[in-house]
Amino acid sequence: MLLIENIKLAVNAIKINKMRSFLTMLGIIIGISSVIAISSIGASAQKAVEEQFNGVGAGYVYLMPNWYTLDTMTSDMMFTMDDIEALEERFPNDIKYAAPYAYSSCETQVGRTDATLSMMGVNAHYNEFATQIQIVYGRMVNERDVEGSLNSIVIPIEAAKRLYGKENAVGETLPAEAFGSAADFTIVGVYDIPPSIFNSLDTSTRYTCYVPYSSMMRSDEYFDNLELYVDEDKDVAQTAETICRYLERIKRLDEDTYIYQSAEDQLVAINQVLGYLSLAIGAIAAISLLVGGIGIMNIMLVSVTERTREIGIRKSLGARTKDILTQFLIEAMILAVIGGIIGTALGIGVAALGTSVAGTPLALNMQSILLAVAFSAGVGLCFGFFPARKAARLDPIEALRYE
Repeated sequence: MLLIENIKLAVNAIKINKMRSFLTMLGIIIGISSVIAISSIGASAQKAVEEQFNGVGAGYVYLMPNWYTLDTMTSDMMFTMDDIEALEERFPNDIKYAAPYAYSSCETQVGRTDATLSMMGVNAHYNEFATQIQIVYGRMVNERDVEGSLNSIVIPIEAAKRLYGKENAVGETLPAEAFGSAADFTIVGVYDIPPSIFNSLDTSTRYTCYVPYSSMMRSDEYFDNLELYVDEDKDVAQTAETICRYLERIKRLDEDTYIYQSAEDQLVAINQVLGYLSLAIGAIAAISLLVGGIGIMNIMLVSVTERTREIGIRKSLGARTKDILTQFLIEAMILAVIGGIIGTALGIGVAALGTSVAGTPLALNMQSILLAVAFSAGVGLCFGFFPARKAARLDPIEALRYE
C-alpha cells in the first residue's frame, strides 16, 4: 500500500509541473529514441544484407589467383575450360554450377533512348542458384545458348520498360558489344528481383544483363576468375579450400596460388562492419541519456527545495527516512521510465520511416529496446538517489521552519 501511495504522490507531483517534467524527460526521450532508431535501422540493414546474400546463394564461391602474394602472373596460373571439366569430373557431388567469370560494360541505344549495360556471362540455368533473379517473361540462358555461343540476353524489367516502353520485350533486338565489336543480341528473357534497400536507392540507367559466357569469350581463351556454386549443405569453406588445393596439384603450381571468396564470408564481414557501426553510433547517442540523467538530478534537487515543508510535515506525522527516500526515488524513476516509453515509441517511428524510405522491412531489435528502457529506469534511479537522499536526511524541525 505504501508503494502505491508513493507512486500516486510521484504522479501528482509530475502532473502539477507538466512542462517542467516534460523538459526534464526530454534528454531521456532524445537519448532513448536515438538508440532505438539506430539499433532498429542497423538490424533492418543487416536483415536486408542477409536477404540479398541469400538471393546470391549460400553456396556461391569465387575462385581467383592470389594476387596479394604472386610476383608474376603466368598463363598456366589462369583458368581454362579444361580446368572446369576437371573440377566437375573430380567433384560431381560438390559442384552444382561452374562458369568463367565474364563481365563487360557497354553503352546501348534503342531509338533515342540510351542505357548502360553491365553484361554478366553465365552458364545455363544460372537463376536456379542465384535465386534473386525471377524470370517474369521468356526464359534464362540455357544449354543451347551456351553451346552455340548465341547472342542471347536476359534483361531486367526496368531496362525493358525504359528501352522498349513495355515489360515483355522478349524477341526484341538489343544492340551491344561482343569481343569489343558491335553485335545484335536477342532478348530471350526479362527478369525482376525482389525490392531491397540496394535496388530501391538505385536510380541510374545502368542495368545488369545476363548472356551466355561463351558469347563473351573464345573457346581457347584464358580467364582470371571462376564462379562456382557448391553444395551449401556441406562446409562451403572446406569445399572451396579443397578445390583450390586440387587445382594447384593438377596444374603443378605452388600451394596458395589460388584463393577464394564465398558469399558467407562476405556476409559475415559486412554484418561485422554494420554491427560495429551501429554500436559506435548508438554509444554516442547514449551519451544524451547521461545528459538526461543530469537533468533529472537537477530538477529533483529543485523539487526537494520546493517541497521542504511538505517533507517536514510528513516526517512529523511519522514518515521514516526510508519512506521519504523511496518517494523521491520513485518520482525520479517514473520520470525516466515515462521518458523511456515516449523515446521508444519515437525511436520506432523514426526507424519505421527510415526503412520505408529505403524500401526495406523494419526489423526491431527487441533486446536493444528492453535494454534501453531498463537503462532509462536505471538512470532515473542513479541520478535520483542523491536528491532523494538529501530529502530523506532533512531535519523535520528545520524543514517545518523553511519558508
